[in-house]
Amino acid sequence: MPALTVLVVGDSTASYLKPLAALGEGARVIVTADREKLKQLAPEADVLLNGDFRDPTLFLDTFREATRIRWVHSPGAGVEKVLSPEIVQSTAPLTNGRGVFARPLGEWIVAAMLYFTYDLRRVLKDQDARRWAPFEHDELYGRTLAIVGYGAIGKAAAERAQAFGMKVLTIRRGEAGKIGSVLAQCDFLAVTAPLTPETRGMIGAGEIAVMKPSAVIINVGRGPVIDEAALLAALQSKSIRGAALDVYAVEPLRPDHPFYSLDNVLLSPHTADALPNSRELAIQFFVENFERFRKGEPLQNIVDKHAGY
Repeated sequence: MPALTVLVVGDSTASYLKPLAALGEGARVIVTADREKLKQLAPEADVLLNGDFRDPTLFLDTFREATRIRWVHSPGAGVEKVLSPEIVQSTAPLTNGRGVFARPLGEWIVAAMLYFTYDLRRVLKDQDARRWAPFEHDELYGRTLAIVGYGAIGKAAAERAQAFGMKVLTIRRGEAGKIGSVLAQCDFLAVTAPLTPETRGMIGAGEIAVMKPSAVIINVGRGPVIDEAALLAALQSKSIRGAALDVYAVEPLRPDHPFYSLDNVLLSPHTADALPNSRELAIQFFVENFERFRKGEPLQNIVDKHAGY
């Protein structure tokens, strides 16, 4: 059986691509970020891997030249930036890395809940001021976490929340009609949904308005799933307690953004899943999926190109 040609769009010196060595003799692996080389090699590719993790432009340009492609893989969880018309129309399956980053994202959600529950901002301010000021705080036990988007990340958050004795409510695809009743009950709202036409602006002024004044919104999914202007207004008026955000409508967050001036917001620069080996783990998942591809077995994480995830 001839070797399968795996064309990887990326830096050949990147250490996180080392797991590709495990593909073995059954694969002809070519890694390059040279546009001309990619254009020349694309027609020979059986498999196309985006090894860049950032701007997918070169990856998408290469795909257009990949006339015999049989499988395309994007290592991140979100695919909204790689769903070009050509990829959507292609019969080649597109897979992604959903689930690879679920553990740290689930932990970050718990960390955000603990941050607000134990008022750690106040603790740190008192520590910096060398001020001894005892105060009462709440606990996670018995509180309710609502999760919008119950995929791998949502499930990871739910498992960890339940370990604290929390109640978990979920809103899955096709359950938008119950958002109001769920949000009215929750103490914390974790948004883990992918960005699709259906989820864009899913949490807006109307949804936020039904939440408890003590509620906290946590977003580790995609920024535009929440109407950022509506969230900002709620935070400024303190109609909800606060928000913990790792993703934003526009990234990077500009230095003069009003979020920075609010004391009821915890901001993270889209690094909630940024483990030292997170990219390597994503490539390792591709390697495992390649074994399935080589054996003719069903691929894991096939994206519904029309649904957007």
